[in-house]
Amino acid sequence: MPYSPNLRIELITNGTQAGVWGTTTNTNLGTLIEGAISGYTTVSVTSANQALTALDGAADQSRNAMLRLTTTTTAAFAVYAPPSPKEYTIYNNSSYVATIYNSTVLGNTTAAGAGVAIPAGAIMTVWSSGTIFLQQNTHLISPTLTGTPVAPTAASTTNTTQIATTAFVQAIAVLTFNAIYPVGSIYTNANNATNPGTLLGIGTWVAFGAGRVPVGFNAANPLFDTAEETGGSADAVVVTHTHTATTTLASTTHTHSGTTAGAGTHTHNLNSTNAFTTNDNSQTPVNSITGDNDTAISAASASLQAINLLTTAPDHVHTITTGNNSVTPTASTTNTATGVSGTNQNYQPYITVYMWKRTA
Repeated sequence: MPYSPNLRIELITNGTQAGVWGTTTNTNLGTLIEGAISGYTTVSVTSANQALTALDGAADQSRNAMLRLTTTTTAAFAVYAPPSPKEYTIYNNSSYVATIYNSTVLGNTTAAGAGVAIPAGAIMTVWSSGTIFLQQNTHLISPTLTGTPVAPTAASTTNTTQIATTAFVQAIAVLTFNAIYPVGSIYTNANNATNPGTLLGIGTWVAFGAGRVPVGFNAANPLFDTAEETGGSADAVVVTHTHTATTTLASTTHTHSGTTAGAGTHTHNLNSTNAFTTNDNSQTPVNSITGDNDTAISAASASLQAINLLTTAPDHVHTITTGNNSVTPTASTTNTATGVSGTNQNYQPYITVYMWKRTA
């Protein structure tokens, strides 16, 4: 009984199948040809290499137009179609890559040529020349889309020529931003005071470092060995120091001069070696008189009749007046004092920007 080479449909020869011709025709047209055009079946793959069933004149897997592949292999697998030209739409309803080949002989699992790999979860249309399989429609004319077309969103790690959706672009943008500005990063802007969370739409940010400049971490310096450690002062500090004073005398030496003046009276005490009286106006001549200045007066040197030995004079002083007594030596002291106020003098050259720290 002859069969067609590609779809294996029974061919009725002239004058045969009397009384059953209608049944064979119905099977050919209503089952086999219809299956090749619009048939759909599920193929459960249980081994790494599995041939599609291919029967003469009866329903099978390989004749259907659409195949759904499932597997229990827990790994990539391959299926083998008959070595005949055919087009298939294949849904790989598994978590592993499926590859379809033409077999060299009907029913075996030896590849006749190149196959097509169908990714897990993908739906592809492929066609066969009878020896090799190729992907259908490798060239598409780009359509003009309107409305809001939708496409599958690839994983953010995908690096292929497939179409990127807005969700994919957004995911990549977030990953890129997080790589550039991880939590703890500092964002600066020269003139825009808007919080980066609002400005960029990613992350939580707080204002940072008001009135301060950053300095690099230094484990060897206790001033800079802890992140976000603060210190320093805006005002300059006067360092401990000494001043040397120099004193200069305007005049180092001077002299005084003056004169004395005599004033007042005084007495000389006289001691007589002979007694005499003074109860009358007569005087008894004395042989000699001595005074406290050891001057001797003889009786023949003078008349002592008018001497009153009891006459006395008060105590007295001599006064000396000096010249230049109002001049006082002067001295001048010079103590150097230079400099300006230290307020706001500790700043390095700076420029003001807005700084923000990412906290989440």
